Amino acid sequence: MSEAPQRLVIKAGHTRSRYWKDLWRFRELLYFLAWRDILVRYKQTTIGIAWALIRPLLTIVIFTVVFGAIAKLPSGNIPYPILVCAALLPWQFFADALSRSGASLLANAHLISKVYFPRLIVPLSAVFVSLVDFLVSVSILLGLMVWYNFMPSWRILALPLLLMVTAIAALGVGLWFAALSVKYRDFQFVLPFLIQLGFFISPVGFSSSVIAPKWRLLYSLNPMVGIIDGFRWAILGTDIAFYWQGFLVSMLLLVIIFSSGIWFFRKTERSFADVI
Repeated sequence: MSEAPQRLVIKAGHTRSRYWKDLWRFRELLYFLAWRDILVRYKQTTIGIAWALIRPLLTIVIFTVVFGAIAKLPSGNIPYPILVCAALLPWQFFADALSRSGASLLANAHLISKVYFPRLIVPLSAVFVSLVDFLVSVSILLGLMVWYNFMPSWRILALPLLLMVTAIAALGVGLWFAALSVKYRDFQFVLPFLIQLGFFISPVGFSSSVIAPKWRLLYSLNPMVGIIDGFRWAILGTDIAFYWQGFLVSMLLLVIIFSSGIWFFRKTERSFADVI
C-alpha cells in the first residue's frame, strides 16, 4: 500500500514580528516586481522613458503661461517655471505612486491568489517604480536651474528626506485604497478622480502664499501642501517664505494616514487571496 503524498503548507506569519521578518526575507521579490513593472511600462514605446520628461515639461509650460503670464500670480524673484517645477515633481511622484500602489493588488491578483508572501511588497514595489520616473524628471529641474542661472542653497540637502516623506504619504493612502479595492471594486474608479481633484486643490501652479492668512492653516489639512512647501523651501532657498505651522499640521496628518494605512492593510491582508 503506497504512502500518502506529503504536502507542504505555507502559512502567513501569525505574529507581527514574523511578518516583518518575512518582508525582509522576500526583499528580492520586491526588486523583481519593481523591475518587471518598469520594463512593461515602456515596452514597445517609441521614445521610451522620455515620457517621464514630456508630461512634466508640458505641464510646466502650461502653468507658466496660465498662472505666470496671464494671471500674473506672484513668484518673488524666482523664475516661474522653476517655481512650478519645484512643486510639480513631488506632486507627480505622489500621484503616480498613489495610483500604482492603490491598484497594485488587483493588478497582481494572479500572484496573490497562488503563493504566500507579505502582501505589503506589492504596493511597495509600485512606489519604487514611480521613484524611477521622479529621478528621471529631476533632470528638468536641473536644466531649468542652468538655463536661468539659479543656484540653490544648502537647503537642497533636505530633498532626500522630503522625498521619503512623499513616498510615505503615497504609500499610506495607497494602502487604504489597495485594501479597499480588493473587496469593493468601486474604489479603483474613485482613486483617479480624487487624484485629479487633489491636483487642483494643491499649490502646484502657484505659491501657497497667495492663500489668505486666515485660511492658510485650514488649507494645510491637505498633506501635499506641506510637502510641496517643503520642496520649494529646499530648492528655492530664502527667496520663498515658509509656513512652518502648516508644514507641521501636514506632517502630523501624514503620520496618522501612514500608521492607519499599515494597520488597515494588515487587518484585511489575510482575506486578500480569498476575495481577489
